[in-house]
Amino acid sequence: MLEGERLATWTRFLKAHSAISRRLERDLADEHSLTLSDYDVLLQVWRAPDQRLRPVELAKAVLLTRSGITRLVQGLEREGLVERTPCPDDARGFLVALTPEGEQLVTRARKTHLAGVAELFADRYSDDELAELARLLGRLPG
Repeated sequence: MLEGERLATWTRFLKAHSAISRRLERDLADEHSLTLSDYDVLLQVWRAPDQRLRPVELAKAVLLTRSGITRLVQGLEREGLVERTPCPDDARGFLVALTPEGEQLVTRARKTHLAGVAELFADRYSDDELAELARLLGRLPG
C-alpha cells in the first residue's frame, strides 16, 4: 500500500507538475495566445522532416486521440498556423504542415516556453542533480 513518505512524494510530484504546467500555459497564453496543447502540436510539426506530419503521427507525438488532434489542428488551421497538404504516399491522406506564420509563432513561443522551463524546473537543480533525476525518471513508463 502506498502511504507515508511514498504517498507524500507522489503528491509533491503531482502538485509540482500541475503548478509548472499551469504557469507554462499562462505564459504561452499571455504572450502568444496559445494553449500548451497548441504549442505542443506546432512544436512537433516544426521538428518534423520538412515540417510536415501525418495526423496519426502527430496524435501519437502529443498523446491525443485522432479526434482530439483533428479538432486541435482545425483550430490551428483556422488561425492560419498550419495547413493540410497532400500526402505524397497516399492520395486520400494529408499531412499537417506549418505555415510561415506558424513557423514564426512557434519560434517565438519556444523561447518563452524554454525560459519558463528553465526558471520553474531546470535552474532549480545542479547539472549533477538533473542527471540523477533523468536517471530516476527513466525508470518510469513513457
